[in-house]
Amino acid sequence: MDTFDDPRLTAMGLLAEVYAGLSAKSAASFAAAKLSEVDFETLIRLARSPERRLRMSDLAAQTSLSTSGITRVVDRLEREGLVERHACATDRRASFAVLSEAGAERLERVLPRHIEDIETWFTGLLTPEELDAFLATLRRIRDVVRPCATAGVQQRVDAS
Repeated sequence: MDTFDDPRLTAMGLLAEVYAGLSAKSAASFAAAKLSEVDFETLIRLARSPERRLRMSDLAAQTSLSTSGITRVVDRLEREGLVERHACATDRRASFAVLSEAGAERLERVLPRHIEDIETWFTGLLTPEELDAFLATLRRIRDVVRPCATAGVQQRVDAS
């Protein structure tokens, strides 16, 4: 086998190409909603979290941004009224990023088109069985390469 034809290289290349292509297909819907890709990721992670909030440190871990990087994103989203910051009652050093009503409304405006894009360019190309297997495979890989991707979610669900 030629070193350059290694299927592991092909897998990484295909994954990168698919991600870049899907990001490009989503760019117009995000731009129409005046959101960047990282803005959307931040807002949707908050929306899908218990009480629509995450500790700043957990949000940073989930997005793979540094703590200073997520602070800058949340600062900007807070200035736009899309996110609020709440102090943590049990730890004065910690704070929560909380999806505001305006942030939820912005997401509700962008989601129909974004979901349509996902259906057209991604999930709609797979049978339900293929999608289930694909999601299970992605989760298995994600749990190894980014174990912090769900930081703050499980312990908060357990604490409820």
